[in-house]
Amino acid sequence: MPPASEATPLTAGVGHYENFPVASWLCPPRLRPAVMAIYHFARTADDIADEGDASAEQRLAELAAFRQALDACLADPPGAPTTGRWPHIFGPLGQAAREHALPGALLHDLLSAFEQDVRHTASGHRYASTAELLDYCRLSANPVGRLLLHLYGITDAASLQHSDQICSALQLINFWQDLSVDLPRARYYLPADALQRHALAIEDFLPGAPAPAGSPCAQQALVSELCAQARGLMQMGAPLVHRVPGRAGWELRLVVQGGLRTLDAIAEREYRSWQTRPKLGRSDVPRLLWRALWMR
Repeated sequence: MPPASEATPLTAGVGHYENFPVASWLCPPRLRPAVMAIYHFARTADDIADEGDASAEQRLAELAAFRQALDACLADPPGAPTTGRWPHIFGPLGQAAREHALPGALLHDLLSAFEQDVRHTASGHRYASTAELLDYCRLSANPVGRLLLHLYGITDAASLQHSDQICSALQLINFWQDLSVDLPRARYYLPADALQRHALAIEDFLPGAPAPAGSPCAQQALVSELCAQARGLMQMGAPLVHRVPGRAGWELRLVVQGGLRTLDAIAEREYRSWQTRPKLGRSDVPRLLWRALWMR
Protein backbone atom coordinates (compact mmCIF):
# COMPACT_ATOMS: atom_id res chain seq x y z
CA MET A 1 0.00 0.00 0.00
CA PRO A 2 1.17 3.53 -0.63
CA PRO A 3 2.91 5.62 1.99
CA ALA A 4 0.87 7.81 4.26
CA SER A 5 -0.22 11.15 2.88
CA GLU A 6 1.34 14.30 4.25
CA ALA A 7 -1.80 16.37 4.03
CA THR A 8 -0.97 18.22 7.19
CA PRO A 9 1.94 18.10 9.62
CA LEU A 10 -0.61 18.08 12.44
CA THR A 11 -2.01 14.67 11.49
CA ALA A 12 -0.54 11.29 10.73
CA GLY A 13 -1.46 8.91 7.95
CA VAL A 14 -2.34 5.24 8.11
CA GLY A 15 -1.82 3.46 4.83
CA HIS A 16 -4.93 3.94 2.73
CA TYR A 17 -6.85 5.79 5.42
CA GLU A 18 -4.83 8.90 5.26
CA ASN A 19 -4.78 11.84 7.67
CA PHE A 20 -5.84 9.74 10.61
CA PRO A 21 -5.62 12.05 13.66
CA VAL A 22 -3.36 10.10 15.98
CA ALA A 23 -3.79 11.56 19.45
CA SER A 24 -2.70 15.01 18.32
CA TRP A 25 -2.94 17.99 20.60
CA LEU A 26 -6.40 18.71 19.18
CA CYS A 27 -7.83 15.24 19.89
CA PRO A 28 -10.02 15.21 23.03
CA PRO A 29 -7.92 13.56 25.75
CA ARG A 30 -10.67 11.15 26.77
CA LEU A 31 -10.74 9.74 23.24
CA ARG A 32 -7.00 9.43 22.71
CA PRO A 33 -6.71 5.82 23.96
CA ALA A 34 -9.48 4.69 21.61
CA VAL A 35 -8.06 6.62 18.66
CA MET A 36 -4.62 5.16 19.32
CA ALA A 37 -6.05 1.64 19.61
CA ILE A 38 -7.80 1.96 16.24
CA TYR A 39 -4.67 3.47 14.70
CA HIS A 40 -2.39 0.65 15.88
CA PHE A 41 -4.90 -1.96 14.71
CA ALA A 42 -4.99 -0.41 11.23
CA ARG A 43 -1.25 0.31 11.11
CA THR A 44 -0.39 -3.29 11.98
CA ALA A 45 -2.78 -4.68 9.38
CA ASP A 46 -1.28 -2.30 6.81
CA ASP A 47 2.20 -3.56 7.64
CA ILE A 48 1.07 -7.17 7.25
CA ALA A 49 -0.35 -6.33 3.84
CA ASP A 50 2.54 -4.23 2.65
CA GLU A 51 5.88 -4.60 4.41
CA GLY A 52 8.63 -7.13 3.89
CA ASP A 53 9.07 -9.80 1.25
CA ALA A 54 6.17 -12.13 2.04
CA SER A 55 4.17 -13.61 -0.80
CA ALA A 56 0.56 -12.63 -1.42
CA GLU A 57 -0.54 -16.01 -0.03
CA GLN A 58 1.44 -15.47 3.15
CA ARG A 59 0.06 -11.96 3.58
CA LEU A 60 -3.51 -13.14 3.13
CA ALA A 61 -3.01 -15.96 5.62
CA GLU A 62 -1.61 -13.50 8.15
CA LEU A 63 -4.52 -11.11 7.58
CA ALA A 64 -6.93 -14.02 8.08
CA ALA A 65 -5.31 -14.75 11.45
CA PHE A 66 -5.51 -11.05 12.28
CA ARG A 67 -9.22 -11.09 11.45
CA GLN A 68 -9.76 -14.08 13.74
CA ALA A 69 -8.06 -12.16 16.54
CA LEU A 70 -10.39 -9.23 15.83
CA ASP A 71 -13.40 -11.56 16.08
CA ALA A 72 -12.17 -12.78 19.46
CA CYS A 73 -11.58 -9.22 20.59
CA LEU A 74 -15.10 -8.14 19.67
CA ALA A 75 -16.88 -11.29 20.92
CA ASP A 76 -19.42 -11.06 23.74
CA PRO A 77 -18.00 -12.16 26.09
CA PRO A 78 -14.65 -11.29 24.52
CA GLY A 79 -12.07 -13.93 23.78
CA ALA A 80 -8.56 -13.76 25.12
CA PRO A 81 -6.78 -11.31 22.79
CA THR A 82 -4.11 -10.56 25.37
CA THR A 83 -2.82 -14.14 25.09
CA GLY A 84 -2.76 -14.22 21.30
CA ARG A 85 -0.11 -13.11 18.81
CA TRP A 86 -0.99 -9.41 18.98
CA PRO A 87 -1.81 -8.64 22.64
CA HIS A 88 -0.49 -5.09 22.30
CA ILE A 89 -3.06 -4.50 19.53
CA PHE A 90 -6.17 -6.33 20.64
CA GLY A 91 -5.90 -5.64 24.36
CA PRO A 92 -6.33 -1.85 23.92
CA LEU A 93 -8.71 -2.30 20.99
CA GLY A 94 -10.93 -4.60 23.01
CA GLN A 95 -11.04 -2.09 25.84
CA ALA A 96 -11.94 0.69 23.40
CA ALA A 97 -14.59 -1.49 21.74
CA ARG A 98 -16.26 -2.21 25.08
CA GLU A 99 -16.00 1.34 26.36
CA HIS A 100 -17.27 3.01 23.20
CA ALA A 101 -19.30 0.21 21.55
CA LEU A 102 -17.19 0.44 18.41
CA PRO A 103 -18.96 -0.87 15.29
CA GLY A 104 -17.08 -4.06 14.49
CA ALA A 105 -18.21 -4.07 10.86
CA LEU A 106 -16.14 -0.94 10.19
CA LEU A 107 -13.00 -2.59 11.56
CA HIS A 108 -13.68 -5.63 9.39
CA ASP A 109 -14.12 -3.37 6.36
CA LEU A 110 -10.60 -2.04 6.84
CA LEU A 111 -9.22 -5.57 6.81
CA SER A 112 -11.22 -6.31 3.66
CA ALA A 113 -9.56 -3.34 1.98
CA PHE A 114 -6.10 -4.62 2.90
CA GLU A 115 -6.95 -8.07 1.59
CA GLN A 116 -8.27 -6.57 -1.64
CA ASP A 117 -5.12 -4.53 -2.10
CA VAL A 118 -2.92 -7.61 -1.64
CA ARG A 119 -4.93 -9.51 -4.25
CA HIS A 120 -5.04 -6.61 -6.69
CA THR A 121 -1.32 -5.91 -6.43
CA ALA A 122 -0.51 -9.59 -6.96
CA SER A 123 -2.75 -9.83 -10.01
CA GLY A 124 -1.89 -6.43 -11.50
CA HIS A 125 -5.54 -5.42 -11.27
CA ARG A 126 -6.46 -2.17 -13.00
CA TYR A 127 -9.52 -0.25 -11.86
CA ALA A 128 -12.10 0.06 -14.61
CA SER A 129 -13.69 3.28 -13.43
CA THR A 130 -13.77 5.98 -10.81
CA ALA A 131 -16.90 4.30 -9.45
CA GLU A 132 -14.94 1.10 -8.80
CA LEU A 133 -12.21 3.14 -7.15
CA LEU A 134 -14.75 4.85 -4.89
CA ASP A 135 -16.15 1.45 -3.94
CA TYR A 136 -12.66 0.56 -2.76
CA CYS A 137 -12.56 3.82 -0.76
CA ARG A 138 -15.76 2.67 0.95
CA LEU A 139 -13.70 -0.08 2.58
CA SER A 140 -10.27 1.51 2.83
CA ALA A 141 -11.01 5.09 3.89
CA ASN A 142 -14.61 5.75 4.87
CA PRO A 143 -14.61 3.44 7.93
CA VAL A 144 -11.99 5.65 9.60
CA GLY A 145 -14.18 8.73 9.47
CA ARG A 146 -17.22 6.79 10.64
CA LEU A 147 -15.30 5.32 13.56
CA LEU A 148 -14.16 8.77 14.63
CA LEU A 149 -17.65 10.21 14.31
CA HIS A 150 -18.90 7.31 16.42
CA LEU A 151 -16.40 8.27 19.13
CA TYR A 152 -17.65 11.87 18.96
CA GLY A 153 -21.29 10.70 19.20
CA ILE A 154 -22.25 11.97 15.73
CA THR A 155 -24.50 9.52 13.90
CA ASP A 156 -26.91 11.49 11.68
CA ALA A 157 -27.09 10.52 8.00
CA ALA A 158 -25.91 13.87 6.63
CA SER A 159 -22.77 13.84 8.78
CA LEU A 160 -21.96 10.27 7.79
CA GLN A 161 -22.34 11.14 4.12
CA HIS A 162 -20.07 14.17 4.47
CA SER A 163 -17.55 12.08 6.37
CA ASP A 164 -17.51 9.53 3.56
CA GLN A 165 -16.94 12.29 1.03
CA ILE A 166 -14.01 13.72 2.99
CA CYS A 167 -12.40 10.32 3.55
CA SER A 168 -12.84 9.21 -0.05
CA ALA A 169 -11.41 12.53 -1.21
CA LEU A 170 -8.39 12.07 1.04
CA GLN A 171 -7.89 8.58 -0.35
CA LEU A 172 -8.04 9.82 -3.94
CA ILE A 173 -5.71 12.71 -3.17
CA ASN A 174 -3.23 10.22 -1.75
CA PHE A 175 -3.46 8.15 -4.94
CA TRP A 176 -2.74 11.12 -7.21
CA GLN A 177 0.01 12.41 -4.92
CA ASP A 178 1.70 8.99 -4.85
CA LEU A 179 1.66 8.03 -8.52
CA SER A 180 5.45 8.04 -8.69
CA VAL A 181 5.57 5.64 -5.73
CA ASP A 182 2.69 3.32 -6.55
CA LEU A 183 3.10 2.73 -10.26
CA PRO A 184 6.61 1.21 -10.11
CA ARG A 185 5.28 -1.16 -7.43
CA ALA A 186 2.42 -2.40 -9.66
CA ARG A 187 -0.25 -0.51 -7.75
CA TYR A 188 -2.52 0.79 -10.43
CA TYR A 189 -5.17 3.26 -9.31
CA LEU A 190 -5.54 5.33 -12.48
CA PRO A 191 -9.05 4.35 -13.66
CA ALA A 192 -9.37 2.89 -17.15
CA ASP A 193 -12.31 5.08 -18.15
CA ALA A 194 -10.32 8.25 -17.43
CA LEU A 195 -7.29 6.86 -19.27
CA GLN A 196 -9.45 6.14 -22.30
CA ARG A 197 -10.84 9.69 -22.33
CA HIS A 198 -7.29 10.97 -22.71
CA ALA A 199 -6.10 8.21 -25.10
CA LEU A 200 -3.60 7.00 -22.50
CA ALA A 201 -2.53 3.74 -20.88
CA ILE A 202 -0.93 2.93 -17.53
CA GLU A 203 2.32 2.34 -19.37
CA ASP A 204 2.46 6.05 -20.32
CA PHE A 205 3.09 6.85 -16.65
CA LEU A 206 5.67 4.18 -15.85
CA PRO A 207 9.38 4.91 -15.41
CA GLY A 208 11.12 4.80 -18.75
CA ALA A 209 8.05 5.87 -20.71
CA PRO A 210 8.76 8.42 -23.47
CA ALA A 211 8.78 11.99 -22.27
CA PRO A 212 5.35 13.57 -22.83
CA ALA A 213 5.12 16.01 -25.70
CA GLY A 214 3.20 19.25 -25.82
CA SER A 215 2.13 21.61 -23.08
CA PRO A 216 0.08 20.59 -21.27
CA CYS A 217 0.54 16.93 -22.14
CA ALA A 218 -2.19 14.30 -21.97
CA GLN A 219 -0.78 12.88 -18.75
CA GLN A 220 -0.99 16.27 -17.07
CA ALA A 221 -4.55 16.75 -18.31
CA LEU A 222 -5.57 13.39 -16.83
CA VAL A 223 -4.01 14.07 -13.44
CA SER A 224 -5.60 17.52 -13.44
CA GLU A 225 -9.02 15.99 -14.11
CA LEU A 226 -8.63 13.44 -11.32
CA CYS A 227 -7.47 16.11 -8.88
CA ALA A 228 -10.49 18.26 -9.77
CA GLN A 229 -12.79 15.33 -8.99
CA ALA A 230 -11.10 14.83 -5.62
CA ARG A 231 -11.35 18.56 -4.84
CA GLY A 232 -15.04 18.58 -5.65
CA LEU A 233 -15.64 15.59 -3.39
CA MET A 234 -13.74 17.25 -0.55
CA GLN A 235 -15.71 20.45 -0.92
CA MET A 236 -18.97 18.48 -0.80
CA GLY A 237 -17.96 16.95 2.53
CA ALA A 238 -16.43 20.08 4.07
CA PRO A 239 -19.64 21.29 5.82
CA LEU A 240 -19.03 18.51 8.34
CA VAL A 241 -16.44 20.71 10.06
CA HIS A 242 -19.28 22.84 11.43
CA ARG A 243 -21.04 19.86 13.02
CA VAL A 244 -18.07 18.32 14.79
CA PRO A 245 -17.75 20.13 18.11
CA GLY A 246 -14.76 21.52 19.95
CA ARG A 247 -11.17 20.61 19.28
CA ALA A 248 -12.14 17.68 17.08
CA GLY A 249 -13.86 20.08 14.72
CA TRP A 250 -10.70 22.15 14.44
CA GLU A 251 -8.67 19.05 13.72
CA LEU A 252 -11.10 18.13 10.97
CA ARG A 253 -10.70 21.61 9.49
CA LEU A 254 -6.96 21.03 9.28
CA VAL A 255 -7.45 17.61 7.69
CA VAL A 256 -9.72 19.08 5.02
CA GLN A 257 -7.41 21.99 4.34
CA GLY A 258 -4.42 19.67 4.30
CA GLY A 259 -6.04 17.61 1.58
CA LEU A 260 -6.87 20.70 -0.45
CA ARG A 261 -3.35 22.07 0.03
CA THR A 262 -1.92 18.77 -1.25
CA LEU A 263 -3.98 19.25 -4.41
CA ASP A 264 -2.51 22.74 -4.68
CA ALA A 265 0.97 21.26 -4.40
CA ILE A 266 0.23 18.82 -7.22
CA ALA A 267 -1.03 21.72 -9.35
CA GLU A 268 2.06 23.80 -8.55
CA ARG A 269 4.14 20.98 -10.00
CA GLU A 270 2.04 21.11 -13.18
CA TYR A 271 0.25 17.86 -12.30
CA ARG A 272 3.39 15.80 -12.97
CA SER A 273 3.04 13.69 -9.82
CA TRP A 274 3.84 10.51 -11.76
CA GLN A 275 7.38 11.92 -12.01
CA THR A 276 7.93 13.32 -8.52
CA ARG A 277 5.87 13.14 -5.34
CA PRO A 278 4.64 16.54 -4.08
CA LYS A 279 5.06 17.03 -0.34
CA LEU A 280 3.87 19.45 2.30
CA GLY A 281 6.13 20.72 5.03
CA ARG A 282 6.31 23.02 8.01
CA SER A 283 6.16 26.07 5.78
CA ASP A 284 2.60 25.07 4.85
CA VAL A 285 1.36 25.13 8.46
CA PRO A 286 0.57 28.89 8.67
CA ARG A 287 -1.47 28.69 5.47
CA LEU A 288 -3.35 25.62 6.73
CA LEU A 289 -4.14 27.33 10.02
CA TRP A 290 -5.33 30.49 8.25
CA ARG A 291 -7.55 28.58 5.87
CA ALA A 292 -8.93 26.43 8.68
CA LEU A 293 -9.79 29.54 10.69
CA TRP A 294 -11.82 31.07 7.87
CA MET A 295 -13.72 27.99 6.70
CA ARG A 296 -17.40 28.63 6.11
